[in-house]
Amino acid sequence: MKKVLFLTTALIATGSMAAADVRISGYGRFGLDYNEANAGNETNITSRLRLQFDMTTETDGGVTLGARVRMQAENRDGAPGGVAAQVASGSFPGSSASNAFDNGFNGARFFASFGGFQVGVGNILTAVEAMQGLYLETKSAGVGIDGSGFSSVVANLGGTAFSWAPFTSDGQGTNGVEVIYNGANWGAHLSYVSSDYCVGAANAAFYGVNGGVAGCVAGADQTAIAAYYTFGDWTAAIAYNDIGGVPAGTDNDLTVFTLQGDLGFAGVRLAYAEIDNVATTSGDASKLGLYGIFDIGAATNMIVFVTDEDAPGLASDGTGYGIHVSHDLGGGASIEAGWVESSADNTTVQAGVFFSF
Repeated sequence: MKKVLFLTTALIATGSMAAADVRISGYGRFGLDYNEANAGNETNITSRLRLQFDMTTETDGGVTLGARVRMQAENRDGAPGGVAAQVASGSFPGSSASNAFDNGFNGARFFASFGGFQVGVGNILTAVEAMQGLYLETKSAGVGIDGSGFSSVVANLGGTAFSWAPFTSDGQGTNGVEVIYNGANWGAHLSYVSSDYCVGAANAAFYGVNGGVAGCVAGADQTAIAAYYTFGDWTAAIAYNDIGGVPAGTDNDLTVFTLQGDLGFAGVRLAYAEIDNVATTSGDASKLGLYGIFDIGAATNMIVFVTDEDAPGLASDGTGYGIHVSHDLGGGASIEAGWVESSADNTTVQAGVFFSF
C-alpha cells in the first residue's frame, strides 16, 4: 500500500481514452454510525449506492470530448434520501435543500481535453474541491464509512461546511466553467461558478443551485484558483476561493495550503486554511491539520489526524482529532472503521463494509 498522501476524491479522469467509450462503475457501502449530534436516534444505519457513467469520444483532431453523471441513493444519520432529508433533519448543516435531487442523477459535468489541458462546464469540480491534499485518502474521503461530517478537512472551518461550491454527487450542483492543466510535475486549476450564498443553521454554505432559497442571496460569484508542484516524494498545493456579490462582512474568502509526502515509515501531510469575514461572526477563522498514514501489515492501514481551529465565538473553536482503519478483503472490498472527536466536541464512531465494481 502506498504511504504517500494523495488526493482521493476520484473526481478527475486522466489519461488517454478510446474513442466512443461508455463506462459504468461505482461502489456500495453500508454500516453503523453513532453520531452524538443526531436529534433522534444517535445510532443509525448509514449506506450509499453509487453508479457512475463516463462517456467519451475523440475527434479526428485528437480532442477528447466527454461527460460524467452519477446516480446515487443513500441514508445518512437516519435521514434516507440524501441532502434534502439531511438538511431537514438538521444532521448535515452546510447543505442547501434546493440542491437535493434525491436517489436520482446529479448534474452532468462536460469536458474537452487536449494534451495536458482540460476545459469543464456544468457541475464542475471547482479548484478547491479538486486540489491535492484536501481530503483523507480513505474510501469515504473522510473518517469511517461515510466521512463522519468531514471535520477532518481544514477548509471546513468557522461554521461554514463546504463553502467553496463543491462538485455534488447528489444534486444538480453549481453551474460553472473551469480550466485545468496537468504537466509533468506541476499543474493549475481555475474555476468560476454562480451559486446561492446561504447563511443560517441549515444553509451555512454554498452548496446549491440558483434557486432563491430562504436565507440565501442568489447569484453570488465564486472564482477559485489552485496550483500544485511535485518535487521528489513531496507535493505542495495552494488554493484560493474568492466570493463576490454578497453582503459586506460575509464574503467567506478561503485560502488553503497543503504539503504532503513520504517519510519512509509513514506518509504525512500538513494542511492549513483560513477564511475571511465568516458570515456568522463577521470575523476571521483559521484551521491547522496534521495527518499521518501507516501500514499495519500487508492488508491494513491506519490514518490519524489532529486539527486545531481558531474560530472565536464559535462552537468549532478548539482541537479535533480522529483515527481511521481500513482492512482490505480483496476483490475491491474492505472494512472501514473510524472515530472522530470534532473541535465542536461532537463524537462520531462508524464501521462498515465498502465494495467497488
